[in-house]
Amino acid sequence: MTILISVAVITSIAAVLAIMLTLANSYIANYGECKILINGEKECITEGGSSLLSSLRDSQIFIPSACGGKGSCAYCKVKVLAGGGPVLPTELPYLSEQELRDHVRLSCQCKVKENIKIEIPEELFNVKEYKAVVEKIQNLSPTIKLLRLKLSDPVEITFKAGQYVQLKAPLYEGNDEEVYRAYSLASSKNDKGFIELLIGYVPNGICTTYVHKHLKPGDEVLFNGPYGDFYLRDTVKEIILIAVGTGMAPIRSILYQMESEDIDKRAFYFFGARTLEDLVLYEDMKDFENRLSNLKYYPILSRPREEDQWTGDVGRVTDLIKQHIEDGSNMEAYLCGSKAMIESTVEALKQKGVPEEAIYYDKFD
Repeated sequence: MTILISVAVITSIAAVLAIMLTLANSYIANYGECKILINGEKECITEGGSSLLSSLRDSQIFIPSACGGKGSCAYCKVKVLAGGGPVLPTELPYLSEQELRDHVRLSCQCKVKENIKIEIPEELFNVKEYKAVVEKIQNLSPTIKLLRLKLSDPVEITFKAGQYVQLKAPLYEGNDEEVYRAYSLASSKNDKGFIELLIGYVPNGICTTYVHKHLKPGDEVLFNGPYGDFYLRDTVKEIILIAVGTGMAPIRSILYQMESEDIDKRAFYFFGARTLEDLVLYEDMKDFENRLSNLKYYPILSRPREEDQWTGDVGRVTDLIKQHIEDGSNMEAYLCGSKAMIESTVEALKQKGVPEEAIYYDKFD
C-alpha cells in the first residue's frame, strides 16, 4: 500500500521540529542568574550563558581584549578560581604551564554557566567607559588618520603616557557585530579633556573601516580604558624610542610627557616608514627635537620612491640601532610596532648591550 503525504504536511512537520529544536536549545542555554565574585569582595549578577569577558563588561568591569573576543590576542587573561569549567582547546595555545597551574583563563572563551570566582588586577577597577564626540579626523597619510575625541561623559580621563584604550565599533552598513579594538593614546596625559589616536586602515578591518569610511566629526563614540603597562620608567638611564607606522602613537605621548616633566636625559628616537608619504607627523617630531635639547630624531624609509627624492637613511630601524648606538648597557628602550619588528629590534638592542629587562614594548598584529 502506498502512503501519500502532501507537501503541506511535510512542511508543517518540519516547522514543528524546528520550533522544538529551538526551544530545546534555549532550555539548554538557560543557566539562570549567576554570581561573579571578583577578588573576594565585589559581586556581580549576570544572566548565565555568555562569555566571562562580555558578562564583566555588562557589569562595567572592563578587561582588555584587542581581538573582539575571538580568542586570538590573549589580552583578556584572568584567574578563574572556581566555576569556570575545564580549559578549552582554544585557550591552550595562549596559556603557559605556569598559567595553567595558576588557573589563568582567557575570559573571552570561558563561559559563565554557574557561580564563578575570579581574580583580576586591582587597576582594572579604575577602567571606565567613556562617551566622546569626534572633534577632528585628520588624514596623516593615505592609510593613517589622526582621530581627536572630546570627552563628554566623564569629561576627563587620567592615564599614563604609553597606555591604550579600546574603541567601540558599532553596527554599520556591512558590519553586523559590535567590537572593541585597542589603540594607543597619542596625546598628552595632561590634556585630560580629550584623547588622540592614530588609526591605520586595515582592509576588511571592522573598526578601521568604521573610522576610515563611516566616522565623521560630530559623531558620538564609546571607548573604555586606560589599559597597559607600557610607560616611561623613572630611572637615570638614557632612552631609546623606536616605532614604525601607527606605533608612533604611544611614543608621541611619551614625548609630550618628557617635555612637560622636563625629562632631559639623552634620548634617541628611531622611526621607520616605507615611503615619504608614510612618514607621518614629521614636522611634529622635528619640533619635539627642537624643544627637547637631548633628543635626536632619526627617521628611516625602507622603500623610498624615486619621486620622494629622499636623501635620508634607507633601511629599517634595526639599521639605525647599529649606526647610532655604541654601548647600550646604561640604556632602556621603548618599542611599538608589529610582532616581526619587535622581535628583530629586541635582538638588535641586545647585541648592543641593552639589558633585556630594560626593553619594553607594545606589540600589535
